[in-house]
Amino acid sequence: MKTTANLRGVRLSAQKGRLVADLVRGRPVDQALNILQFSPRKAATIIRKVLESAIANAEHNDGADIDELKVTHICVERGSFLRRFRAQSKGRGVRINKPTCNIFVTVGDGRN
Repeated sequence: MKTTANLRGVRLSAQKGRLVADLVRGRPVDQALNILQFSPRKAATIIRKVLESAIANAEHNDGADIDELKVTHICVERGSFLRRFRAQSKGRGVRINKPTCNIFVTVGDGRN
């Protein structure tokens, strides 16, 4: 039994999100939530909310026992860029890319 939760278009770079995702991959959900709660990074609060959503989906939709759930798959992929312009000298403009990412979390009971 596997249950997923997705979050798209988060204003966070994928590289910074992957650093936090690597901390909780493969861990039981109670331990993963504990790690994310005390991590000082911005990505930790965002991934924690997605993980809580996946846990709620597993409990409500599939009737899973929360104590047996593990983070079976977590993936942070690059999303589209928000493109902004900044004024430069001599009438020029310089593009500023503000990255976004997509977060996919799958929780399961450890069995296929």
